[in-house]
Amino acid sequence: MHTRLVDYAALTATQQQHVSAIEVHPEQLPFCGDMYCALNSLLAKPSPGVKGFALLADDFPVAFLLLKRPPCLPHWADEHSATLHALQVDRRQQGRGFGKACLQALPAAALEAWPQIKALELSVDTDNVAAMGLYLGLGWVDSGEAYKGRVGYERRLRWVFGRATVDTAEM
Repeated sequence: MHTRLVDYAALTATQQQHVSAIEVHPEQLPFCGDMYCALNSLLAKPSPGVKGFALLADDFPVAFLLLKRPPCLPHWADEHSATLHALQVDRRQQGRGFGKACLQALPAAALEAWPQIKALELSVDTDNVAAMGLYLGLGWVDSGEAYKGRVGYERRLRWVFGRATVDTAEM
């Protein structure tokens, strides 16, 4: 199966409709939110500091994520980074490696969108064991700092360009 991470703006109307139907398992909602909120933050007040990306598997949307840059960065992020938000793999597609495929394609997509960035950053709830394992397993580095987030304590993870490469083997 061929996967690729595509800017939401480049999707066809049918693909955008399929993105809006992406759902996660109810227990994942506190960690990533739902698609309505993710698309609302992308489309309600368009900003050059927010981009949405869909992971296409054979041209069908199976996952979605947001990237943010100034002026939309969270308070904990470095101004030279882009931050990852709302990573959602459709519940009907989970367990097939699509979250990993998103993260593997993310550095190239982020640099294409914003060539000046030096790193990617994210914040992940410490109780989200699956996500922590995925990020750390792909080379994201824990900053060592935790802070009180919406659900519980969150860790900040960072991917620095030029430090290492992500395995981009196709799924």
